[in-house]
Amino acid sequence: MRRLSWFKRGAIMCALMLTACAATPPAPARLGLRLAPSALGETISLQQHLSVERDGKTNDLDAALEVDASRISLVGLALGMRVLSLDFDGRELSEWRHPMLPSQVRAADVLEDLQLTLWPVDRIAEALPSGWQIEEQGLRRTLRREGVVVATIDYSGTPRWHGTAVLDNLRYKYRLTVVSASE
Repeated sequence: MRRLSWFKRGAIMCALMLTACAATPPAPARLGLRLAPSALGETISLQQHLSVERDGKTNDLDAALEVDASRISLVGLALGMRVLSLDFDGRELSEWRHPMLPSQVRAADVLEDLQLTLWPVDRIAEALPSGWQIEEQGLRRTLRREGVVVATIDYSGTPRWHGTAVLDNLRYKYRLTVVSASE
């Protein structure tokens, strides 16, 4: 009799979980931005500190970023240990990730945020799919989809890769703060 009670409870819990999953809409697809390294128009080599805030939690990562006309290379470190690396030649994106890195952290998303933040706004605008717009006014960029603000990026100065850049992604509800070390 007791087993049946536990079985019923388990069945009810499973049904509730499945109902909750079915009621949760799928996350909208990412933009999929993949600009050529040469579209940056600069060669840069930076040490950066990244902080990601989501759901009241903050995660930090130190990164080394190199961009030249043919390649983007980024290595991410947490507590001095490599946790992520990506390499993009304008066609192929390769990624290495530490097994403990959460599956939500994907190289394609890191590349997209990197390019939205650093690449010239006119080059981004040329690559956006229909329905997407980006504009830059002073030290702020605004990305819209069908007129709705998806993300804003605020800069402490120019060029964009000096100082601090704050990407506030309203669509996915996170804030990425990138502080670049002085050259």
